[in-house]
Amino acid sequence: MNQRFVRLAETDRQTVHFSIDGQPATALQGDTLLVAMLGATRSLRSSEFGDGRRAGFCLMGACQDCWVWTAQGERLRACSSEVKEGMALVTRDTEAAWLNQA
Repeated sequence: MNQRFVRLAETDRQTVHFSIDGQPATALQGDTLLVAMLGATRSLRSSEFGDGRRAGFCLMGACQDCWVWTAQGERLRACSSEVKEGMALVTRDTEAAWLNQA
């Protein structure tokens, strides 16, 4: 994957394995989902209001732009949720019927 973030420091933490839309990815223990996902790919999710991709905006929990989902359907704010070993993330809410009408 072509990542948006490049890690420059703190490279000695334990590796965490997870997936984004079924694709394997790695992060470091203690990373937020936002750091983990943007360290592995270019965006966090699909926009609800068009065909664009979103990558978070404020990076501190105020803007609501970083919502992602687990494969089980749990909604998580990427900027304040920690990545966990084996986590399976999806970038589109498959349960939202209004999103799937396009």
